[in-house]
Amino acid sequence: MHLTDHPAHRRLSAALDNLAVTFHGMTAHPDEHNCECHWGSAQELSLLKTPDVELEPDLLRRTWQAIDWTDHASVLRRILPQFAAVLVTGRAEPLFGLEVAGCSFARGRWQQWPDDHAASVHEFLHAWWEHSLTDPDAVVPAHQVFVMCAEASGSVGPWLAEWEKRTGDLSDRRLAEAATEWEYELLGDSLPWHVGWYEHDEEEMRAELVAWLLGHAAARLHESGASADLQHRIRLLGLTDEDRWTDPHWPGHRY
Repeated sequence: MHLTDHPAHRRLSAALDNLAVTFHGMTAHPDEHNCECHWGSAQELSLLKTPDVELEPDLLRRTWQAIDWTDHASVLRRILPQFAAVLVTGRAEPLFGLEVAGCSFARGRWQQWPDDHAASVHEFLHAWWEHSLTDPDAVVPAHQVFVMCAEASGSVGPWLAEWEKRTGDLSDRRLAEAATEWEYELLGDSLPWHVGWYEHDEEEMRAELVAWLLGHAAARLHESGASADLQHRIRLLGLTDEDRWTDPHWPGHRY
């Protein structure tokens, strides 16, 4: 993949190239199987056991979305270079948001892979996150990349810490866009995305995200001139129950 000459583009391009090298020759387990009625044909399954053959978009989507592989990690390693390229170009098109893609990473338990494999995935996720915050030509909205990375890793902390380091007008706009996208669910005491992997602590992630929005993000939204309405909605996250919904700036959300 050839990306334009922006530092974050170069880092992301290198990360994608590294995935291609690291996972070259990978295949699904020889005994891997899936339901022909619900997933696909035996011929399609054989492609997952053949290294480095590009999959048709629909087959790739069905492969990473499937939750019933016997060895999900091997399947994920087989498709990862192509899957990652599809993600960063906005062509993944999941039905329920990029958290579904993140869940596919989590299901593969990539953090437990051999060091060079795990490091390659780690760098890809961090490179994509930096790219979404700092490159004006990023295809996928930053708040969607954040959700993907949080679900892939099981934590919001590393991605929020990186956001704090990325200052400037563009990163501030990304923050306002994310806060606007998330405030409705958060004011209803829900995480703004579905946590699909059972090992992830949804309440812990929600609490950490809210604390960050009330602290670092609130100050940054004020300094960058975000709308007063948005600033009030973030402020309301610090109130509970009746104090929240009787506040004069309560937006009238119904749940």
